[in-house]
Amino acid sequence: MTELAGQRALVTGGGRGIGENIARELAAAGAEVGVSGRTADQVEAVAAAIGGRALVGDVTRREDVERWFAELGPVDLLVANAGTGNRGVSWELDPAEWWQVFEVNVLGVHLCCNAVIPGMLQRGRGRIVIVGSGASYLPGATDTSYTSSKAAICRYGETLANALADRIPVFVISPGLVRTAMTEGHFPDDAPWTPPECAPQLVLKLAGGGYDALAGRYLHAEHSDVDELVAHIDEVREQDLQAIRLQRAEVFDL
Repeated sequence: MTELAGQRALVTGGGRGIGENIARELAAAGAEVGVSGRTADQVEAVAAAIGGRALVGDVTRREDVERWFAELGPVDLLVANAGTGNRGVSWELDPAEWWQVFEVNVLGVHLCCNAVIPGMLQRGRGRIVIVGSGASYLPGATDTSYTSSKAAICRYGETLANALADRIPVFVISPGLVRTAMTEGHFPDDAPWTPPECAPQLVLKLAGGGYDALAGRYLHAEHSDVDELVAHIDEVREQDLQAIRLQRAEVFDL
């Protein structure tokens, strides 16, 4: 098991669902965990249960994000997990409601990264895990705000990893389809549900430092065998695997 004793982590959106599970996994491995979110009773309950620190606030507010890092102190691992979505018909939604999804899913990640990266660079260590989604590329979706925001954050994570290459590893993961308050009732019981422990276990592995070669790659919590990928990292790089790319059509003879 990966041991994180002496490390400090911040998990955004850690008061429930996937974020709560990640916070619990990291704390069980010995990390000091800051749990952030807007709902005070949820955040405080999780922090109390794991011996962590409750950081109440809005991930889209720069002053709240900067306060979290000031209160928590130097952070070794940022897990940018906070996310939201809406299920209304795109053209019937109020534009402000539609844009709020981008503010949480994209701006929130950016504000957290901006706040944590300077200190990581100064100390010469740290890792960032961004929680993306298969919605960024899977066909057939109709919810324009969530899918577009997750596509944006996947690209953001990859390019941020490029900018921080050989200094701060940045990972983009998909937790899979996990039963949470956000998904329950919106998918059938026979949907390809991902076990809730998969994402926390993947984050714990990435936090341990043995998978830094996979920075910038798209990693699925259930279906990406990170041990196998690291063992074949040269092939992964040469073939540009675990990456979301355009497949160009060849010229057709009609």
